[in-house]
Amino acid sequence: MGQITLKQITKNFGDVQVIPPLDLRIDDGEFVVFVGPSGCGKSTLLRLIAGLEDVTSGAITIDDRDATEVPPAKRGLAMVFQSYALYPHMSVRKNIAFPLRMAGLDKAAQNAKVDAAAKVLNLTDYLDRRPGQLSGGQRQRVAIGRAIVREPDAFLFDEPLSNLDAALRVNMRLEISELHQTLKTTMIYVTHDQVEAMTMADKIVVLQAGVIEQVGSPLELYHTPRNKFVAGFIGSPKMNFLAGEYAAGYGAATIGVRPEHISVSSSEGAWPGKVGVSEHLGSDTFLYVDIDGVDEPITVRSSGEISARHGDNIYLTPDVSKIHRFDNQDLRIA
Repeated sequence: MGQITLKQITKNFGDVQVIPPLDLRIDDGEFVVFVGPSGCGKSTLLRLIAGLEDVTSGAITIDDRDATEVPPAKRGLAMVFQSYALYPHMSVRKNIAFPLRMAGLDKAAQNAKVDAAAKVLNLTDYLDRRPGQLSGGQRQRVAIGRAIVREPDAFLFDEPLSNLDAALRVNMRLEISELHQTLKTTMIYVTHDQVEAMTMADKIVVLQAGVIEQVGSPLELYHTPRNKFVAGFIGSPKMNFLAGEYAAGYGAATIGVRPEHISVSSSEGAWPGKVGVSEHLGSDTFLYVDIDGVDEPITVRSSGEISARHGDNIYLTPDVSKIHRFDNQDLRIA
């Protein structure tokens, strides 16, 4: 079991409140991602759940047991950090087995658990190597293996892929998602990368300044963001926002339209503009188009075959059915 509930949790550092009163329920077996910009409180919230930070007020329950004052080692949770924190002088087998040795398990039981974890993580052929002989992705898998052998109620991941290059991040993202499908264990994952959040999560928790802005599935946040902040944070490239005369016709203070919901024409359309930068990525081309009355270029996601270049005059037409409307408080208008 791995149900975790936060009830009116707060966290102060001195006189500064970094987590205002917050409620959240994480169901058993869910893959939940905390996402938000740097300094939004996502890692602090994870550390409160782990017991690495003391809560200022409120309660944390794990499987209906009050864990607010329970030491980290007794919460039944396993944390995987951004840094691998492996022992360089130990083999992979000994690194993975370390928490089992500390718990006093006999050698046979240690080996059985390590072998099982290594099989799941494709590390069987590397058990006799040392960390310095492994790639970054393999070292991260060793760190995950060390967590797996503890058989925790939940795994806590604190930006585990940020030290990897782009290709390895994609591979590890897939491996962690596959691991969740195999183990069916609750996972809480912290990242500032909304692509990781969208591709991995059952449920996303979007944070800003310690406040939960919205909780929902990736597609719920994509299609029905609660406010302008969530709308702008979820989606890649990010949503375009237009105010003034562009929004007035829709009865809104601001409208938002995603780059993939704008069509391009060389002859006619709703918004005339001029191409600034064009990024040709093969299957897609991203155009950054200047239009009158808008401070920032409008980002358009178009076909990779489009021939628009810097300085070209073009016309943009948004899909009216996909426009998001926001009021003066930046809340989405249904």
